[in-house]
Amino acid sequence: MRIGILGTGTLAEGLGRGWARAGHELLIGGRSRARADALAERLGATARAVKKAGGRVIGVIPDFMKAKELAFDEADELVTVVTMRERKLLMETRADAFLTLPGGWGTLEEIMEILTLRQLDVVRKPCVFFNQDGFYDELLVFFKKMVEQRFAKPSNLDLFSVGNSVEEVFARLESSLAPAETKWFKTN
Repeated sequence: MRIGILGTGTLAEGLGRGWARAGHELLIGGRSRARADALAERLGATARAVKKAGGRVIGVIPDFMKAKELAFDEADELVTVVTMRERKLLMETRADAFLTLPGGWGTLEEIMEILTLRQLDVVRKPCVFFNQDGFYDELLVFFKKMVEQRFAKPSNLDLFSVGNSVEEVFARLESSLAPAETKWFKTN
């Protein structure tokens, strides 16, 4: 299974070893240099742990980030694209599942796009939030509020699952994906 990682967290090395042990390939956004930011540094730690444990890492990076020497050069495959949109599309098509770790604006934007595509039945791949130390608690409450106020259907809460530990995350990724509602809008 090829798992796309969105964001990162402090359990980077443990996740990386787990990836390799489970035989998964790691698909990352391609940036992982410490001088970029803490997020990229931890993502690099995950990727290095995968490599050290004998796993395979695929990076996807836009030209402008590669030009700033932010790429994870140790990747088994490093794909360079022109735009962030191309990067997201390539990751969306190449990943078998998505794991969202604690992260910032980009992480949130990426997972919301994947969840929207799941809602529209365009993507049928598991999505798991790693709720490390309750990082996503407020976001999960907000999702429920969207349902309560009828901006989303209750079935939208089935478009993702949540793991609070590395073991839970891997169990969720291995499980079958949540059923996608194929007609969430009227066609006539």
